[in-house]
Amino acid sequence: MKILLLGIGNVLYADEGIGVHFVNYLQENYTFSHPSHQLDVMDGGTLAQGLIPIICKYDYLIVVDTVNANGVSPGEVYFFDFDKAPSEIDWQGSAHEVEMLQTLTMMEMVGDRPKTYVLGCTPTVLEPMTLGLTSRVAAAVPLMETTILNHLSSLDFEITRVKNIAIEDLIPDSYKRGVTTNENNQI
Repeated sequence: MKILLLGIGNVLYADEGIGVHFVNYLQENYTFSHPSHQLDVMDGGTLAQGLIPIICKYDYLIVVDTVNANGVSPGEVYFFDFDKAPSEIDWQGSAHEVEMLQTLTMMEMVGDRPKTYVLGCTPTVLEPMTLGLTSRVAAAVPLMETTILNHLSSLDFEITRVKNIAIEDLIPDSYKRGVTTNENNQI
């Protein structure tokens, strides 16, 4: 089975970049092996429909992204089968989130969408030109990590931790703001 772990998001909009930052974090800190399954980890950015030729080559897809959910706090973690999304997921978030939903729906209509799971985190701030994560979303990373590692273990992947680099250290220093901000990204 060919599996794609796909991080989605716009890293220039604070928490909206969690999917991209998280898959980069996994790639940096872990190796995954399986005697018969192939796992590819990819930063999909905001490509959405541009990813169709790539996604359709896989049997199994795990999308890591922000998810909007009604009535929940920022930093909440969700892991679900795309076909059985929890009722509080509203899919009306950022432009890239809506485009990814449309992409998966189009792929389903033509029979090209692989079995799909979503690992999502509700965002705190979608602030333009702020690279990095707010403290609430950064605090969700350990739960996201445990969730994805448990899921890959359930698929019989051997997982080896090779480094212990924090997700914040993977965000390029040249784009970090030079001042400390609060949860609302205000000085």
